[in-house]
Amino acid sequence: MKPKIMLTAGGTGGHLFPAQALASELTRRGYGVELITDSRADKYGSAFPADKVHLVKSDTIRGKNPISLAKTAIKLGLGTLQAMKAIRAAKPAAIVGFGGYPTFPPMFAGRLLGIPSILHEANAVMGRANRMLAKGASAVATSFPLKTLPADLAAKATMTGNPLRDNVIAVCGQTYNAPEEGGAFHLLVFGGSQGARVFSQVLPEALKQMAPEDRERLVIVQQARPEDLEGLEASYREMGVAAQVASFFTDLPERIAAAHLVISRSGAGTVCELAAIGRPSILVPLPGALDNDQGLNANVLAEAGGAWPIPQKELDPKRLARELKELMDNPGRLAQAAQAAQAQGAPEAVQRLADLTETLVGAAPATEQKEITS
Repeated sequence: MKPKIMLTAGGTGGHLFPAQALASELTRRGYGVELITDSRADKYGSAFPADKVHLVKSDTIRGKNPISLAKTAIKLGLGTLQAMKAIRAAKPAAIVGFGGYPTFPPMFAGRLLGIPSILHEANAVMGRANRMLAKGASAVATSFPLKTLPADLAAKATMTGNPLRDNVIAVCGQTYNAPEEGGAFHLLVFGGSQGARVFSQVLPEALKQMAPEDRERLVIVQQARPEDLEGLEASYREMGVAAQVASFFTDLPERIAAAHLVISRSGAGTVCELAAIGRPSILVPLPGALDNDQGLNANVLAEAGGAWPIPQKELDPKRLARELKELMDNPGRLAQAAQAAQAQGAPEAVQRLADLTETLVGAAPATEQKEITS
C-alpha cells in the first residue's frame, strides 16, 4: 500500500477546491489522504475525498493591536499542537499546503516533525502567510509565473498550475459558441461562494440604461447574497429580463461553459477555471487586498487578451452598460477572447502537482524523517 499524504487548506472554496482536486487524484493513484483545515470547512468536509478531516484552531493577523496579536498567537499555537497530534497519528509521507493563515499550524507542525512538504501558491503574487511558510517548505508549486520570488524560493519553485476539480475538467473540452447576431446572449455573474453585492447593485441599474431590444437578448444566471435575492429577482422581472438567481450553484463549471460572457471577481480559482474552460470575462478584482492578488490574477488573462478587468471604483452602471453593449455587438471579439483565455489554461495542473508530490515522497524515504510516533 502506498503511503499517506496530509493536505492542509483554509476552509474556503478557493483553498479547499484545489486541495479537493489533488485529493481525488492522489486517491486514484492509491495514496491515503487526510485533510487538516479550520472550522469554516464544515460545510465542505463531508464531500471532501479524504479518509479523515481534522479541524484545528487558526486565526489571521489583523492590525498591530497587542491584545489581538496575543489572541492570534495563542490560537495558532493551539492549532499547531492539534496539528502535531493529527500528523503523529497519520504518519504521512508528505504534507501539501494550499496557503493562507489556516495552513500555518499544520505546515509548521510538519516542519517541526521533519515531514517533507509542498506549499502551493494559487495567486499571481505570494501573500504574507505563504512567504513565511514557503521558507520551510521542501518545494513550492505555483499557479502562475511568479516574477517577484526571492532567489531562495525561486530555486525550489515549480509552476504546476492550479489543480481543477473533476467537474471542471469534465467541461474543459466544450467548444465556445459565439452569440448569434440578435440571438440570446447568456451572461453568468458570480463573485465568491455567496456572490458579490456590487454586482447585485450595479448590474440591474446598467440594464436599465440599455435599449429594450438588447435587454430582451439577455439570459442571466447570477449568484447573489441570500439577502439580495428577492430585490434582484424583482428588478429583472420588472425589466422583462430572463434571469435565474440563487445564492449558490453546485454546477458552476457547467454554467461557465454555457456562458457567452462571465462577470466575476478574479480569485485564483475563478481565473484558472475561466482559462481552462476558455470563456471571456469582465473581471472586477476584490478591492483593498494588501497584495493586490486579484488584480494581478486578472492581469494574467487581460495581458493574454482573454479578459477585461475593471476596478470596482470604476464599475458604475454607465460603464458596465457600455461594456456589455460593445461585447454583445461583437461576437468575433468574444470568440477571440475565449480562445486567448483557453491558451492560458492548465487542465493538467492536478497531474503536475500529484507528480511533484510523488517525487517528494520518493526523495524522502521514511527512514530519513524524524520520529513521529511518540
